[in-house]
Amino acid sequence: MSATVRRLALTMVLAFLAALAGVWIGCRLMTTRMQHGTEVHALLHGQVALDRQQEAALDVLEARFAVRRRALEAQMRADNAQLAAAIEREHDNGPAVAAAVDQSHRTMGALQKATLEHVFAMRRLLRPDQTAAFDRIVVRALTPAS
Repeated sequence: MSATVRRLALTMVLAFLAALAGVWIGCRLMTTRMQHGTEVHALLHGQVALDRQQEAALDVLEARFAVRRRALEAQMRADNAQLAAAIEREHDNGPAVAAAVDQSHRTMGALQKATLEHVFAMRRLLRPDQTAAFDRIVVRALTPAS
């Protein structure tokens, strides 16, 4: 095997491993963000004195969002499977890999937008005297201590 072929094979293997690492890191980051979303719910219920009507309305919002979040998470898993298949086929950052990455990013963006819509829907249920505490909770969830 010539040195050029060995270098090419090594480059292909490294590119494949780098792509897999990117998928893994992306999944970990999204999982961390989703856990922070759950943290917002827990902190909201624990740190903001909600009345019964607010609790009931939040329960409805949370149930509705859980369905949407699960659908988007399932789509992200499907997108990652498509990306893995494209990497396996192309062994390079070719058009199918690029398209799969773009699709994955669209789905992640849709999840982030849906999460923000949910956060603002929760905020709209609060009284003016509760919103400052809620805003602090959201900011803390988005900027965790390193």
